[in-house]
Amino acid sequence: MDLDAVPQEGNATLDGHSKLMYARDAQGRVVTTTSRGWEAEEIVTSHAVDVLVEQAKEAKERAKAGFASPLEYWMYERRMDVALLSQTSGFWQWRVRRHLQPRHFSALSQAHLARYAEALGLPISTLQGLP
Repeated sequence: MDLDAVPQEGNATLDGHSKLMYARDAQGRVVTTTSRGWEAEEIVTSHAVDVLVEQAKEAKERAKAGFASPLEYWMYERRMDVALLSQTSGFWQWRVRRHLQPRHFSALSQAHLARYAEALGLPISTLQGLP
């Protein structure tokens, strides 16, 4: 993208902030510049956030009914999926999926809970319950 073609339409999901982008200047060099975003990006980001909000709501209901652990709710509430939670917590994806089940989550050690709590930016006591 050329430097003068970097979108500056504005994007409500950026909340007035700019983001760093790469573009080519007049000499053909790749340089960094800021962008306020564009409408298409805002639409896609808003849709993705709406999906995660709905997933969190459904996970909360499943956890209340005893079909899912609180970990599933907090994962979606913190805008994560199994792959991202796996990367940030250091657990294999199959283990994260297993811990989404109430009986396996309730058996987790304090050390394992601490890893999830750190990855999600929550205290352990909050991680173990629902809001």
